[in-house]
Amino acid sequence: MTVAKRSVLITGCSDGGIGSALATAFRDAGLHVYATARSPSKMKALASSAGIQTLTLDIMSEESIAACVKSIDSLDVLVNNAGEQHTMPILDLDIAEAKKTFDLNVWSQLAVIQAFMPLLRRSSNAMVINHSSSAAIFAVPLAGTYHASKAAISMFTDVLRLELQPFNIKVVDLRTAIVKTNIIQAVQSNRPRLPEGSIYEPARAEVEKAMGLEGFDSAGMSADVWARDVVKDVTKQNPPARIMRGESAWTVALSTWLPHGMFDGMIKKMTGFANVEKILRSS
Repeated sequence: MTVAKRSVLITGCSDGGIGSALATAFRDAGLHVYATARSPSKMKALASSAGIQTLTLDIMSEESIAACVKSIDSLDVLVNNAGEQHTMPILDLDIAEAKKTFDLNVWSQLAVIQAFMPLLRRSSNAMVINHSSSAAIFAVPLAGTYHASKAAISMFTDVLRLELQPFNIKVVDLRTAIVKTNIIQAVQSNRPRLPEGSIYEPARAEVEKAMGLEGFDSAGMSADVWARDVVKDVTKQNPPARIMRGESAWTVALSTWLPHGMFDGMIKKMTGFANVEKILRSS
């Protein structure tokens, strides 16, 4: 008698991204992987990998979510990984654009969970993994929308963990720190620009460098190493409710125990905002 493999569905698996690395790591751990992305053409590397089945899933589309649910018969693990960066001073936010980031990083994640829950409830060992970020627990200038959206999905994850305990469905908050992926290149290829009339105009050049994540190109842990560590964590018999992985993950965790503001100087220096502050104070 053949025992069916546990299965995992991962959103946001475009080649070169963190989801693609997760798909390979789960496959190597013995699970059948459903790797999904809005555009299947962006998953060419995964499509040619044994043990990985690529599916179309646009998590911003109710129709696409419903079609993806119908395309599989069973599911044990759901990984909400798809998301996007957003950088802009809070006073200069285009609120409509900021809402789109929340739609993708928060509301669409919940829509995916609701849609796949009937399949997960049929599993004897079900799990939901929401990929929030270390950004959920500390503040970075010029990235308020992104950090707030990650804090929101992190809190939803904590609440969901409690609400699904009666059904024996595990829920994990995956808080990732710095990992080498193509997300930096994606931001830099469409570098955000400060709007005219901004109070940050005297430091425009430095602000736009910071919003473009300049200097982070080579930072971070290898995505493959990160993914293997994460899969080891979540495949334990009793996986932790929160997982911190990635470069500087434990530094971020430690910062929550420090007096308020002690971490600020390091963050401003690391992100380039210290230069912005210097220019603004002298202007």
